Amino acid sequence: MPDAPAEILFLRKMHPLVEAAFEGRHVVHRLAEAADPDALLAEVGPQIRGLVVGGGADAALMDRLPKLELIANFGVGYDAVDAGAAHARGIVVTNTPDVLTDEVADLAIGLTLATLRRLPQADRYLRAGHWPKAPFPLTASLRGRRVGILGLGRIGRAIAHRLESFGVAIDYHGRRRQADVPYTYHDSLIGMARAVHILIVVAPGGPETRGLIDAAVLEALGPEGILINVARGTLVDEAALTAALKAGTILGAGLDVFENEPHVPEDLAALDNTVLLPHVGSASEHTRAAMAQLVVDNVVSWFEGRGPLTPVAETPWSPKS
Repeated sequence: MPDAPAEILFLRKMHPLVEAAFEGRHVVHRLAEAADPDALLAEVGPQIRGLVVGGGADAALMDRLPKLELIANFGVGYDAVDAGAAHARGIVVTNTPDVLTDEVADLAIGLTLATLRRLPQADRYLRAGHWPKAPFPLTASLRGRRVGILGLGRIGRAIAHRLESFGVAIDYHGRRRQADVPYTYHDSLIGMARAVHILIVVAPGGPETRGLIDAAVLEALGPEGILINVARGTLVDEAALTAALKAGTILGAGLDVFENEPHVPEDLAALDNTVLLPHVGSASEHTRAAMAQLVVDNVVSWFEGRGPLTPVAETPWSPKS
């Protein structure tokens, strides 16, 4: 039998599909709309069984929600959710894998081409009226380049699959060699950086990968190198990247994510050898609706007693015998 209506907490305003999904089904509290969020937490926290997030959920918050059973994260990346703390408290965490894979992979390819061929800069050049005076300068090309992928998971594989159609050589680095792919494996990131011309970052965020792309990796990538990041801003040492871009240590960078979003360092934003996007990898109406539906489906399935659909690795779930 389905559970009785549960009390659910939204930490911030969610996609309209999520906002409307639980009307008449569960009791929803919205922290972002509270005049005094701390007072609301004190009032309803002891009754909350489900938490819907699009950002962080730490151990301190979980401790204020003693009956919490499920954290449904809007997004495939959940590094801002303390999944270890959730596991220790018997809380299941879900995310939204697969439904955004193609969208982010498409964006990664587009960002790579835009950075190499300087498409935004060419657009600005035309609009500024410079074309009648002189042709736009020649750019780098994808031809003859090797591409290295940091993190050959779902999205990394989708990016690699798209790159195959461009006829480029593909390398990858991750925790282990994957036997079912034809790409060249490197057991070290810096070794891969030395071997490739374009480094696409699509590894998970979190403490283990913070600052992974540092000055040494950028030096190894070299003066013809391009860095593309569609993962998490925390993987890149932004100060080291800015210095490398200014000095010509690498040729350019295309970034969809930043260390302190939505704030981007002024000296990074001022550089002309970058293409910078406001974290729009999955930001199409189609894909965000699919992500929202998966959030809803996880919550509904959980409170109907069928378990989570997409639990994360740190909080595995199996039916009780």
